[in-house]
Amino acid sequence: MAIAERVVKNGSASVDELVELTGVSAMTVYRDIESLEEAGVLIRHRGQVTAVATGLNEIGASIRVNQNAELKQEVARAVVEQIRPGSSILVDDSTTALWVLRMLELVPLTVVTNSMLVARELERRSGIRLFVTGGEYQAWSEAMVGQTTIHVIADIRADYCLLSASGISDLLCYHPYEDCAQVKRAMMASADKSILLLDHTKLDRRALHTFASMTDFDQVIMDSQTSDEAIAALRDKGVAVVRAAG
Repeated sequence: MAIAERVVKNGSASVDELVELTGVSAMTVYRDIESLEEAGVLIRHRGQVTAVATGLNEIGASIRVNQNAELKQEVARAVVEQIRPGSSILVDDSTTALWVLRMLELVPLTVVTNSMLVARELERRSGIRLFVTGGEYQAWSEAMVGQTTIHVIADIRADYCLLSASGISDLLCYHPYEDCAQVKRAMMASADKSILLLDHTKLDRRALHTFASMTDFDQVIMDSQTSDEAIAALRDKGVAVVRAAG
């Protein structure tokens, strides 16, 4: 179907764009979108139609930030307790990491990011030095990727990097896009302490590219709904996992 192909390829599209693409009425487009939503292919939010995350694509950042928000906030609170004034933090387009920054009230702080969502969140915050990496802008993630991004990150040494994954399977961390996976690897290499932020819905999910093992992280923080069995299994395999308080 033309609608699904267009949205999956570009990450998102407005209803008006889809009407123009298909040449049919808005009512017909809405009906087709509703069918695709029921099939779990697309999601509609405030006039934008976005592809549902699968092993081959990821949901747009502005949609992801409010998905499982309570679980992300639990994880974020556990991270906030560890950050000290004067720290430097690498942050990618992880929306859970965005919640960490929203909760952090301590200053001074230095944040290096490739995410425009993060940059806009922090641009008027006093006491925070903000560095944006540059690179090729990807609208679906509202972030920058590519060799320019990688080179900038490689020249930085930060206290922390805060990352998430699209899926976890057999301890491997997955993301649908190789350019985003490269950014995550670069940030881990440039930080003294790497923290993986996960909600339990990411377990037993795969995507196209791996970027790390859970054991590569100094700490993995998961939400309170993660089962006792899952936590125990991860610890048995050498993962430094912490379950956040509910």
